[in-house]
Amino acid sequence: EVPIAMLCDPAVRQVLIDNGEDPAETLDLFVSLIQEALRDRPADMTVAMHLCRGNYKGQWMAAGGYDSVAEKLFAEVPVDAFFLEYDSERAGDFVPLDAMPADKRVVLGLVTTKVPESPSKADLIGRIEAAAEHVPLDRLAISPQCGFASSVGGNPVTEADERAKLSLCAEVAAEVWGT
Repeated sequence: EVPIAMLCDPAVRQVLIDNGEDPAETLDLFVSLIQEALRDRPADMTVAMHLCRGNYKGQWMAAGGYDSVAEKLFAEVPVDAFFLEYDSERAGDFVPLDAMPADKRVVLGLVTTKVPESPSKADLIGRIEAAAEHVPLDRLAISPQCGFASSVGGNPVTEADERAKLSLCAEVAAEVWGT
C-alpha cells in the first residue's frame, strides 16, 4: 500500500486505478486501521498525525493538494492535530483546510527540511495568514515540513541549517502567536 499523503498525488491515484484498485477504498482502509489503532487510547493522550510526502536525501515522492483526502481524513481520523507539509507548491493550497473539524489543530509544515534555503519571515507570516482564512489562527502552528533525517540517508542540510530553520520557526511563532 501507499502512505496516505501519496493518495494526494494524481499520478499515484492513477497507478492504483491502473492496477485495479480504488483510491477511495484505499483511503477508507487507512482511516479504519487508524481508527482501530487509536480506539482505546487514554482520554488524556494527545495524538497528532504527520502526512509525509517523502523525505529521502532531499527528494520527495508525492505531489498534489490534500483535496482528494481532506474531507474523509480530517473528519474521521481520531487525532487531535495534523502535521501537514506545505513547504512547496506541490502541496497545493490551503482550501482543503476548510474540511478541518473545529476540534482539531493544524501544524503547518512551511519550512522545508530538504534544502538549506529557507523562506523569509514575511513569507511565512503571509502563508500563515492565508491558512488562517480556512482554520482559525488559534488552531494553527508552524513547524518544519518533515524531519531533518527521516531516513538513514538524511537530507542535504547541515546542523547549522537545521538550527537556523528551527530558530526561524520559533521567531515566526513568537511574532504570530506571541509565544
